[in-house]
Amino acid sequence: MRGRAVRVLRPAVGAAVLAGLVAAPWSVDDYTVALLARTLALGLVAVGVALLTGVAGLPTLGQTAPYAAGAYAGAVAGGRLSDVGPVQLLVAAVAGAALAVVALPLVLRARGVVLLMITLAVGELAVVLAGRWTSVTGGTDGLAGIAPIRPLWGLPVLATDRSRYLYTLLVVAVLTGLVLLVLRTRAGLLLRAGRDDEARLRASGHRVPAQVAGVHVAAGAIAGAAGSLLVTAQQYVSPADFGFDTSALLLLGVVVGGTASVGGALVGAVLVVAARDWLFGALPGQAPLVLGVAFVVAAYLLPTARSARPAPRRSTPTARPADAPRPAAMTGVRP
Repeated sequence: MRGRAVRVLRPAVGAAVLAGLVAAPWSVDDYTVALLARTLALGLVAVGVALLTGVAGLPTLGQTAPYAAGAYAGAVAGGRLSDVGPVQLLVAAVAGAALAVVALPLVLRARGVVLLMITLAVGELAVVLAGRWTSVTGGTDGLAGIAPIRPLWGLPVLATDRSRYLYTLLVVAVLTGLVLLVLRTRAGLLLRAGRDDEARLRASGHRVPAQVAGVHVAAGAIAGAAGSLLVTAQQYVSPADFGFDTSALLLLGVVVGGTASVGGALVGAVLVVAARDWLFGALPGQAPLVLGVAFVVAAYLLPTARSARPAPRRSTPTARPADAPRPAAMTGVRP
């Protein structure tokens, strides 16, 4: 009964949230609209984090690395290649996916806490590289004065916060919808099966490494596209946008929204970032402490956090008791 109620209410809640986001530019001031656009870009990264952590069982703190790669690639493409938004999105997604491919050998065989630490290291290395590659990234000063984009060829540039917000909202809605559609296919079922019992999936003949590689690269492409949206929204990018605090906020948003729910992760990230920005004004200097306490409380109390804890990896299937009946397919005896 409870499951049926959730299935009925979920589309209604999703439609209400989407309607509120569409109406937001006409209900709040320009500063809030710009803030919402940046928050939506971060929410798209949270979609990739939920895909890896909740759906595939690969906990990560390193999605800020492809996020940064996509942001800088989109900014450079905007200045040297094209001012059309989809072109910059494509370049950014390719950059994010390429970085995910580079990091793939490090993450392919690791699981659980080891994987969490490896991805954290990759994210921190990306921030250091962004701060030192001055000729491309502008160093710690970042890239400023990035020109506004055109939504399509021949259309005027997005010169207002409202237009940039609506473009960001449209892209986030389309990409999130594509992820939800893919998760309804056999690929989504295999990802969840690998999360629940990887050893059994290997024993049944499925190519788990290819599956892990595919979802990792796809999440990298999503984060790269989100980086392009960040540049579109704020027309500025610096290493400060991709630090550890951003990774922690993303993971907290995914825990709050539901680790196995892509839409919930998006909403959770938006709520956490909005709370952080409100806390910066209400409790100056104390916002990181409050968010840290919120993270600990969420990790202990929310059932979504408990379900995200990685299961121990089993290298071999569980041995059958010697006196247990053998399946008919193994004995050749039909019941």
